[in-house]
Amino acid sequence: MSQFDQTSPQADVDQFKKMLIDRVDPSLVDENRPAITGYLEQIYQELNPEFSDAVKTRMFKEILDELVGFGPLQPLLDDPDITEVMVNGIDKIYVERKGKITKTDVTFADDNQITTLIERIILPLGRTIDSNNPTVDARLPDGSRVNAVIPPVMIEGPCITIRKFQTDKLGVEQLIQLGSISENMVQFLRACVIGRLNILISGGTGSGKTTLLNILSGYIPEDERIITIEDAAELNLQQEHVLKMETKPPNIEGRYEKSIRDLVRNSLRMRPDRIVVGECRGGEALDMLQAMNTGHDGSLTTVHANSPRDAVGRLETLCLMAGLDLPVRVIRKQIASAIDLVIQISRFSDGTRKVIAITEISGMEGEVVTMTDLFKFEQHKMDPTGAVMGEFSATGVRPCFSQKLEVAGLKMGSEMFTTKRQGIW
Repeated sequence: MSQFDQTSPQADVDQFKKMLIDRVDPSLVDENRPAITGYLEQIYQELNPEFSDAVKTRMFKEILDELVGFGPLQPLLDDPDITEVMVNGIDKIYVERKGKITKTDVTFADDNQITTLIERIILPLGRTIDSNNPTVDARLPDGSRVNAVIPPVMIEGPCITIRKFQTDKLGVEQLIQLGSISENMVQFLRACVIGRLNILISGGTGSGKTTLLNILSGYIPEDERIITIEDAAELNLQQEHVLKMETKPPNIEGRYEKSIRDLVRNSLRMRPDRIVVGECRGGEALDMLQAMNTGHDGSLTTVHANSPRDAVGRLETLCLMAGLDLPVRVIRKQIASAIDLVIQISRFSDGTRKVIAITEISGMEGEVVTMTDLFKFEQHKMDPTGAVMGEFSATGVRPCFSQKLEVAGLKMGSEMFTTKRQGIW
């Protein structure tokens, strides 16, 4: 009889699991799961611990997750309903489901296990993390975006945040069904993309900016050359003529970095029809505006801001980060002449995400960039379950660029801009 049996407490299961892991040949870690499972089965039969089949199955899965997966986080990454995984400590792992954050019962053994997982994620990408470089951005093989922070910056221990890549990305029909946007607004935005308007998507963290950017990019005609620029590649354009660029961090000596700004500048020498920047968060905003003002119409990007007016202010700040010491009025003129449309998206208390405003930038009056809401969402109340109730509507204002779209063969009837209700949610 083995020292282990099927009635052994969890401590015995953990001890045996560690014994199995220690006996696995490190060279097998690069093999596939079936190969490692076969090896584990062989060791298991030799030791004959007499655990139940259920315990054995669970133990093998945990070992495989530890060796070739992402350890305790693997079940969370496999769950299609989870959109974000947040590791705040060894026993503080949270997830986001349908816009709501909840704590899980998943735990790590110690901080070292979390650090080892971080290193496993970033090693294939040629990135490093240590006390001198305690933060890192990376991407999982499936496209999920990862941010990790370790001490001394993170006081309570290593932290991981994973924005999962959605294999079944939302389509425009689903957005309409979910009440994120009205059908009329979709038809308007489709015309704006095809008509080569420059569009800025604004919103807070996790509001759905990238999802909306991906959907709108899908309206770009097939015969155009598109260049996408991102920190971590998330966009998944279906057109054939797409070139994807991703930033590169500096090496251990602090050299050879390629920032978004570097890539935007380089893209201008690649004969693009459209430039799609995942997010403007620095001096590249000025380069993007200059590109929009010099013949690269139809470009799209996103920015962190809570309203269309705040988005313009945010762009001003980012342009000042370019270090050219330009007067604010000059920057505002660049914004007013480059950006045609601001789309504001927001996440509500019930976890839903909605386009709350589509706003035209029509020019300047004195020192102020003039803006006009074309469509908006107005929240009326919350139902007994806590769901947000409101309606989409047009403001009755016809955009100044409507003639430009009509010249391009994209006629929009006056009924599109009437103030009637365009969807109640």
